[in-house]
Formats: sequence, C-alpha cells, structure tokens
Amino acid sequence: MDYELDVDPALATAVLEIEQHHAGAGWDQPARLYALVDTAALVAQEPSLAAQLGLDGPGERGSLTPIEQEELPADQSLEEVLGQIGWPDGVTGCAAVVERLVLPPSADGHVPEDKDAAEEFAREHPDREEVRIVAGVTRHGASYCALRLRSHDEDAAVMGGVDLVPNLLDLLRGTLVEEDEGDE
Repeated sequence: MDYELDVDPALATAVLEIEQHHAGAGWDQPARLYALVDTAALVAQEPSLAAQLGLDGPGERGSLTPIEQEELPADQSLEEVLGQIGWPDGVTGCAAVVERLVLPPSADGHVPEDKDAAEEFAREHPDREEVRIVAGVTRHGASYCALRLRSHDEDAAVMGGVDLVPNLLDLLRGTLVEEDEGDE
C-alpha cells in the first residue's frame, strides 16, 4: 500500500530551506522558481562553485541544492510561466514560491466568475488569509509543500506536507516531463 506519509527528506529539506530564505526577505515578494539539483552531482561538475557555496563536504550526499532562477516575467502569472518550462536532465526537481490570498470554505459559491472581480472579492473578504506557499517536486515523483500564514509569521507555525497544494504540484510536475514521453 502506498502512503502519502512517505516524505523525501532531501526534498523536504530543500523546500524548507527555500521557505526560510523567503521568510527572511519578508512578505509581498514576487513569485520565484528554483531548480533542484543533486548536490553530489553539483560538487562533481562544479567543484569551485560548490566550494564557494560551502557544499563540498561529505554530509551533502543525497541532498538537493536549490538554485534560484531569474525573476519571472511581470506580465505573466506563475501558472502561465510553468506551462512554458521544461527542465534539462541535470535538474532533479523544481520548486516554486508564491504568495496567495486564501478564503475560508464559507466563501465557496460566493466568489465571482470574473477574474478581476474575484481578486477584488478576495482582497476585501474579512476572513482572507495571506499565505506563502513553497512547493517542490522531483523527477522521482516526490512532492513536498511548506505554508506560512502571514497572521502566524513564525518558523514554528510553518505547515508542511506532501500534497497541500495539488494544482501547483501538478504544474511543477509538468515541467519535469520529457518532451518525447507523450509522443510514444
């Protein structure tokens, strides 16, 4: 039987490291994207870079190193950008950071269909919650997410789990699919 409780420790560590990095930068930050590379492979391929990053120790085996990508285009949403990305083979996984407004279940059925009206509805809802989401996936199928609520902005309150934002995880997985897999 396959349990969702199985967590890839390397992925969880990388996601939480990214979350900590963004927590230090504060709120109201743009969405960001990270490539996740096998640290041992990075050390072997780029020893001087690995040394500069402090990644040349034996304790790095089995870990993932997050590499922040260029800023996303301001005129596109993270979801749109993810639909256009494909990672090269050397990338073991990827992660995204995004801030969103979350509404309580009581708002279901009341959100306007129009995108602009829905955004305004969310911004003005008295029970809205601002959340920072860090979601990561690997080519091996692992996933991990970390969520920080602005109203509980402390390290001890960060929530983690393998499937907290399924739609974002699916978009991230799509960036790791080989082009020729669908052509067979």
